[in-house]
Amino acid sequence: MKTVYCDLEITLDVIGGKWRPLILYYLIKGPKRTGELKRLIPSISQKMLVQSLRELESNNLIKRKMYNQVPPKVEYAITEIGMSLEPTLRALCDWGQDYAEKTIKQG
Repeated sequence: MKTVYCDLEITLDVIGGKWRPLILYYLIKGPKRTGELKRLIPSISQKMLVQSLRELESNNLIKRKMYNQVPPKVEYAITEIGMSLEPTLRALCDWGQDYAEKTIKQG
């Protein structure tokens, strides 16, 4: 088992990185298919999107639903524990907006 020196390490292990918070942010608004997420986050590669979705699923923050149809349909939705991150993600959005406004004024 990994030694943790700060609870923030746990948080960053679960939702850290460039893409996972963005994916969670969009899934809070409702279930999405892989293609929809790719359109919402155009700068993410397909490989990184799939990897990030798998990591979020393995951490029980999102769930994957497969529909038995042709062509195959897969949809991702946020779980209850994932929804508990909504206030944190909104606070990060607010901080980013405030930061942008302050740095534009200084720049």
